This record gives sequence, structure tokens and C-alpha cells, in this order.
Amino acid sequence: MLRPARIALLGLPAIVLGSLLTACNGSGSSTSTSAASFSPATCQGGTLYVLDQSKEPTGYDPAELYTSGGGAIPRLFFRTLTTRQSVPGTAGTKVVPDLATDTGEPSADATVWTYHLKPGLKFADGSAITSADIKYGVERSFSSQLAGGPPYLRDWLVGGADYQGPYGADPDLPSITTPDADTIVFHLRKSEGDFPYLAAETQFAPVPKAKDTGKNYNTDPVSSGPYTIASFTKGQSLDLVRNKYWSRSTDSQRLACPDKIDISLGLSPAVINQRLSASIGNDADAITTDTTLDPATLAKIAGNPALKKRTASGTFAQTTYLAFNLTKKPFDNQLVREAFSYAVDRTAVVNAEGGSQLARPATTFNPTSLTAAYHPYDYFPAGATGDPAKAKQLLAQAGYPHGLTVSLAYDNATNAADATALQQAYAKAGITLQLNGIDDSDFETQVGSTTTQPALTLTSWGADWPSGAPFLTPIFDGREIVKGGGNFNLAQYNDPAVNAQIDKINKITDYATAQQQWGDLDAQLGKLALTVPLYTGVDQVLYGSHVKNTYVDQWRGWYDIASVSVK
Repeated sequence: MLRPARIALLGLPAIVLGSLLTACNGSGSSTSTSAASFSPATCQGGTLYVLDQSKEPTGYDPAELYTSGGGAIPRLFFRTLTTRQSVPGTAGTKVVPDLATDTGEPSADATVWTYHLKPGLKFADGSAITSADIKYGVERSFSSQLAGGPPYLRDWLVGGADYQGPYGADPDLPSITTPDADTIVFHLRKSEGDFPYLAAETQFAPVPKAKDTGKNYNTDPVSSGPYTIASFTKGQSLDLVRNKYWSRSTDSQRLACPDKIDISLGLSPAVINQRLSASIGNDADAITTDTTLDPATLAKIAGNPALKKRTASGTFAQTTYLAFNLTKKPFDNQLVREAFSYAVDRTAVVNAEGGSQLARPATTFNPTSLTAAYHPYDYFPAGATGDPAKAKQLLAQAGYPHGLTVSLAYDNATNAADATALQQAYAKAGITLQLNGIDDSDFETQVGSTTTQPALTLTSWGADWPSGAPFLTPIFDGREIVKGGGNFNLAQYNDPAVNAQIDKINKITDYATAQQQWGDLDAQLGKLALTVPLYTGVDQVLYGSHVKNTYVDQWRGWYDIASVSVK
């Protein structure tokens, strides 16, 4: 998804841009684990404090959340059919059963997926969790009243495009069946080998129909996880206490160590980092789920070994890049696109982000943190600071011997420094970038509409789960072009052969095989210079001195709040 820089990991909109974080064991990123001893057998007790910027104005309705494979805080009170494996590094990209007994039983062509529920599952009110509750939870996510979650099911499920949710004249979605209380079956209109990863989104959290309060459900949802909401004040606080009906015997992926979790919302980044640095009183038992360190604070930490030990680092599976609109001149000419690829100064852009501690240059669209789908390539080697001479040569061949002038669109709230760095770098190649900073509130609308989309855009794309499918399909599948708005295929690239290749890979249910082919496809598309990859963000975050078990996973790129301890 397109995302803004340095934002919360609670509930994300579908079109925004920037830089988050992910663990990258094996791909250059470091992870951090608190030095204090930790044992999952004795970690229960105490209160964990969370200091966040987010005001979470929409609350916590599972249908409205966009949590990228389990999210941060929602994972504490919502369980789903599957979830990510709660371990550090690359192994954290693996999808594992949660409410279900396995990650799903696919049909031969991966168009039908069957799940069976574990025995003994209960809501926080003591009632049994059934397949009907999961079906109802998924159906609610189709309602226009509860918009905000991932859009995949509307496209994937048979009849999903026309279904309006359970509150209308036709409340049932026939492509989801529940043969018995422990079985749920999904019928897809096309092959989707990544369905187990989608089943980790909060859309798949069970919702008891009798307790559904529609738009008001977001303030007090019925918990299926280890904690339940004791109180919630929008924009200010969220307090969680234990769900006495949750048991580790049915949930191997959440340790649920603290007895209580007190979350403060709407704090400033400076206040959060100052409090975590000082680590006094309750702040010694505190973490943040959405605030990274700025360059100045990082410089101070570098000279303070004690603070350095309390810093976790990672890189989210996201690429910031230049997007060409191939329907507009001069980017209908591949020679021009190649000239832009050669002229780019990635060092300047990395420095604009705060230096190598906060960003790493990228020459591939699939980032290194998509390990299995990452194939290294650099077809237009610009070196560290660009090759303006090669760019000028290509521009002359393309009919622009005296250079050219183009407008660069970007989100003024998040990418202004990057845009300025690019403007200065491209000037060396005779390319004049006219900076078009767009207000954050308008950026989504302008860039996502094929009628108003600029010729050149600075933006980012992040994977909803660790696979090449959600990374490449929305950007390069011609059938994903949305004319009315909400378009992610900014190149408006439509090659029937590539579309067919995407369909072929989607039929593969073996993860390693599929990722190898997604990597092959990325390398194939890279030769066309459809984008100029710039960097992947590296984020660093502090935690309190009493917090333990702060490993970083490689799915979301943050330490796992469901596993940290303060005891």
C-alpha cells in the first residue's frame, strides 16, 4: 500500500506514502533484544505502557482497520484465521495458524480455501467462537459504513464486487459457507495462493452478530485475543486488561505477558522519545508502536551505550520510488525513463532522509526485506551519486539534446526534502524538475485518479504481507488500473503477457516457489524502467529500560507487542 512516512502501525488507509520499518535479519538490518533475562514461563505480570502519536480517531472495529498482517495493538484483542509467526528475523515472515488448525486447505487451483477452527475457542464474554462469527466478521467489512480495511476480498471472493455487507436487503455472501460450527470455506473467482496471508488481516476476526452495534462497535469490540478493552477515549487513551477466557493452549503466537496495557494516544514524537530516553517511573515499562528516532536523537544515542542497547532497528518491506505515467510525454519514451534512472543521486536522497541510519539506497522494486522475492539487479547503474553524462546521452537520443523540464508531484508533508534533493541532482543532467508539493489531504485524490494523475510522482509502496504478490500486482497488473480513483498502477502499464504471468504465479501455493517467480518477474519488469527505485526506510525506535523480549519481526518491522514483557 502507499503510505506516509513515520506513521502509526495501527490502522492504515489504502493510498498514502512514505516509510515504515521491518526486521531484516539476513538482509542487513539489525534487531535488538533487551539485555534483561526473559522467560515466557514466568513473564506474566505488571503493566506495559505504550506512548503513541496516533489518535486512532476511528477506534478499533476489525472491519475498518488496515493492520498489515496482524497489526500492533489490534493483535492484542483480535485473533484471525491465521497470523504471522512471532519470532525474530526471516522466520517472522511465515504465516501460521491462529484460530484455525492450519493455514488453509486449498483446492487444486487455489480457488477454494477451507479452514477448520481449533476446539475451545471463546470470546471475552465466555461464548464460543464459531465459523459463523468469522463469516459475519468478513461480511461486515463489505459495508460502506465500515470502510477502511484492505480491498482484496471484494476482488477475490465470488460475488464480492457487488456485495454490500450484512446490513442490506441481501445480507448473505454465498461465496463464504459454513458447513458446521467449526468449518468455513471461501470460494474465490480466481486463483490466489497467498490467501493464507490475507486471512491474517483483522477482517477475519470473529464478530458475534448479536453484539454488533454497527458504527459504534469500534469503541468496545468483543475480544477474541488475550486482552479486552477496559476503557477507550478517542484521541487520548486505551486501557486493556486480560481476557480471562483466552488461553495459551489455543494461541501459540501471543505470550500476553503484562496483566494490563495502558496506551497513551496523541503524544508528540519529541515527548515520546524524551520519555523513553529518560525511562523514569512508568516510562521504564514503556514502548511506542509508531514513533521513530530523528537524526539528532540518533546522534546522541550513538555516544550513549546504555541508550544504544535500548534501540531496536529494522526495515519495512517498502520502496520509495519515482513513478512514471507512461500515458504522458515524455515518459512514453523508454529512453527518457532510462535517462532518469541513470541521473538519480541516491546518496543525496538518502541524506535527505537523515542518512544511512534511516534509509538505504534501492535499485530494485522488490526490497531486500522481501528476502525470498528479492532478486538483486541494477540495469541502469547510476553509482552512488548519479551518471549525468549517460543521462544526457540518452536524452539526446530521445530527442531532447537540450534537456527537458517536467513537474514532480509529491506529498508536501512527507517528501519535501526528498523532492528538493532530486531537483538538485537532476539539474546536473539537464533535467529541470518543477516541484509540485501537494497537500497531504489532496495527494491521494490527485495521484490515485487516472484523469488527474501527474506525469511524474514521488511515492512509496509497501507490502501488506511478505510476498511479491501484494508488492507487484497492484503496481504492474493492467487489470488493476482503476479509472475512477484509487489507482495504484501509476504507470498505467498493461501488458497481457505480464497479466497472464501474474495469474500463473498466483496459482502456486508453495511459498518458496512462488516467491522465486515473483522475484523473476520483478527483475523482468525492471528492464523496462517503469520506475526509479530510490530507497527503503530504516527506522530506529527506543523502549523503556525494564522492557524485555523486544525482538523485531520481519513481517511488520517492529518488535512484537504481544510478546514483550515488563516483569
